Amino acid sequence: MSPSESFYVAIGLLSIVVIVVLNRQLYRQGGVSVLEGVCYLIAVPALVIGWYFNFQYMRGYGEQVGWWHWTTLLFVNPASASGGQDLIIANLLLFPLWTIVDGRRCGMRLSGWYFVMSLVTSYAFAFAVFMALRERQLRWNNAQRR
Repeated sequence: MSPSESFYVAIGLLSIVVIVVLNRQLYRQGGVSVLEGVCYLIAVPALVIGWYFNFQYMRGYGEQVGWWHWTTLLFVNPASASGGQDLIIANLLLFPLWTIVDGRRCGMRLSGWYFVMSLVTSYAFAFAVFMALRERQLRWNNAQRR
């Protein structure tokens, strides 16, 4: 693993640690719901596969590597452009809107952080982690009301 890949992984892992530490009270109650478990099962391969391809990109493009270059590659043909525009609109506009608004409504801590996490892990990973923690937060909220 190159130094830039190691740095990328370190930042990604740090983003995950921030979420876990800020939400540690949610993990004091045992049990994982089916929905939460499914989200974690989706999150892990999404992270590994996303990082695999991002590292392939970093190794293949050397000095050209960067957000702008990566984004332009999403539009090399109509098929990839269709997926690329979906990814950009969903990750850069809808995901932060959803996580911030719904996260605050649920009482989640630092709900905008999931967007930041998506930039250094993967969109699917951050999406799945948000869903898992949202589920855990709702269960915690219900337990506090009793």
